[in-house]
Amino acid sequence: MRLDMAGIAVVEAAKGVAENLMVSVVIPALNAEATLPQTLTALVPAALEGFVREVVVVDGGSEDKTCEIADHAGAEVITAPPNRGAQLRAGANAARHPWLLFLNADTVLDAGWEREAAHFMERFDRGTSRHAAAAFRFALDDDGFAPRLIEGAVRLRGALLRSPYGEQGLLIARRQYDKVGGHRPLPLLEDADLVRRLGMRRVKLLSTRAVSSAARYRRDGYFRHALDNQRQRLLYALRLAPRQAAALRGER
Repeated sequence: MRLDMAGIAVVEAAKGVAENLMVSVVIPALNAEATLPQTLTALVPAALEGFVREVVVVDGGSEDKTCEIADHAGAEVITAPPNRGAQLRAGANAARHPWLLFLNADTVLDAGWEREAAHFMERFDRGTSRHAAAAFRFALDDDGFAPRLIEGAVRLRGALLRSPYGEQGLLIARRQYDKVGGHRPLPLLEDADLVRRLGMRRVKLLSTRAVSSAARYRRDGYFRHALDNQRQRLLYALRLAPRQAAALRGER
């Protein structure tokens, strides 16, 4: 495997990382040229340590330079229909290592994320953790009162429900992922669907931040976007099919 992110060449070398702790990162993408470089660059230190062994970018039909950027970085690029669940499932099927990290193409992990992740993985492998998967702490790349308020609300929700958003990433052992059936080909709420099958309160919330782009919040309005997200979650909780929820939201 070769990763060449932001001009840094990373040669395959395990550097003492146990084989059972090696991670495949799966990134679904669609017209993500503006954010994907930063997402990939944040993975370089973990790749240098041999912790991240491959990155699979699953393109849903981008019309920009998304595929070119991913290929230049040394990631494996595959294609799938422009459907979040289908893209994530295709990436998982292509991944070759014991752990999967699902990460959005506009989300940047804070430096040192791999240390906290490795600690969780070791506990899981020893059977000393009651958690089935882990997610990072939600953050937005914007200043001001509104983004901090949204972050606080997401932290409170996570503390109460232990049901993270897709923007927080998901770290899960391949065997656990397969056990619950993986992602379903849903256009929306594929993250909530998977977490529900894992079991409520079985996702550990790590302290490391996953910093997501606030572009959609700025475009739609912070509170309108947040309320729309909650509306979709409520519809899902009421067992309204995700495809119906997507239709109500105006998505396909």
